[in-house]
Amino acid sequence: MITIRPFKALRPRPEWALRVAAPPYDVMSREEAKNAAGDNPHSFLHVTRSEIDLPEVANPYDPKVYEKAKQNLQRMITDGTLIKEAQACLYIYELTMNERSMTGLACLSSIEDYQNGLINKHELTRPEKENDRILHITITRAQTGKVFLAYKSVQEVDAVIHDWKTRHEPLYHFTAADNVTHAVWKIDDERTIQHIITLFKEKVPATYIADGHHRAASATQVSNVLPDNESARFFLTVIFPDNHLHIMDYNRAVTDLNGLTPTELLTRIREDFEVSESTEAVSPTRPHEIGMYLQKRWYRLSARPGTYAEDLIGQLDVSILSANILDKHLGLKDIRTDKRIDFIGGIRGLKELERLVNDSKMQVSFSLYPVTIQQLFNIADAGLIMPPKSTWFEPKLRDGLLTHLLE
Repeated sequence: MITIRPFKALRPRPEWALRVAAPPYDVMSREEAKNAAGDNPHSFLHVTRSEIDLPEVANPYDPKVYEKAKQNLQRMITDGTLIKEAQACLYIYELTMNERSMTGLACLSSIEDYQNGLINKHELTRPEKENDRILHITITRAQTGKVFLAYKSVQEVDAVIHDWKTRHEPLYHFTAADNVTHAVWKIDDERTIQHIITLFKEKVPATYIADGHHRAASATQVSNVLPDNESARFFLTVIFPDNHLHIMDYNRAVTDLNGLTPTELLTRIREDFEVSESTEAVSPTRPHEIGMYLQKRWYRLSARPGTYAEDLIGQLDVSILSANILDKHLGLKDIRTDKRIDFIGGIRGLKELERLVNDSKMQVSFSLYPVTIQQLFNIADAGLIMPPKSTWFEPKLRDGLLTHLLE
């Protein structure tokens, strides 16, 4: 069963919350991060993407970047932008987008649970990304990014969280520039904290990484680097019940056609798919249906029965696309490392897939039917690994609202 614990959060003063809160470090480019921070010295991007303050440094993994992150974090503590909680607490984190809310529990999760397979993974990590977060944590002595976990909902947990929200005012409540509303409540009653801890210990057999595989893996490596640090034996998480979650499509775009003409590609694709041209952008409405944007035209691709595997991984649309088009015809053997492919989160919409092709940055783009939360659970429970970039969760947790210091 799952072990969680409260923590003494480093968090912004309520009046600074909106200015501090920042999108996750890994959803934007350096240029986008610099523009988002603008002239706001309180933005937590100065900690998570500190290269924006070092114009002479082009490499985001330069040692100077991590030292600058440490300096910026200390500055925000010293000037009073961030304050440290006096007692260990749990927190409720609610996000609302398009009138749809999801409510999770912010807490520390156990490295031991992660190592023992109670916190299930479904993606592989990239060494350079993992090492980046290891250096960031060890040098700043802070876990600044939250790992987004899911669990199979437990009615008793839902009831405790709902009751606390109803009876208490939130610490923070604001709407960010992307129209997502963020609200955070502090649970500081020891009896309630222990009740929630017990419920997770007795009622929740496993949690699942929805987003943050690199952060979780990095925290585990840090615990090995700092074996005597009790705080490093846990990592910062927000855990959401599955009935609150929504997975969006995670689409693909490719820079070239591997020497094929558009006509040749279409001919080859017809070996495994029914192909029809569409006058409208294709957002797949069912499994095994894929949209393709090629030469400023949309096509609807329907996988023919018998052309794909029926196992947990093989039946995923991301797998069907990879096996029967990307690998078979476009020569993309390893999409984790091949620079010819880009991944576009569903939040950017189909217009982004069109733009990339229309601007000649890409030659072809594909829209996909989303993976379901049950598929994610089934694959993780089986100890299997999804293809890279299979799931896109929205809305995103903001960095800076709750940070775990490694004391």
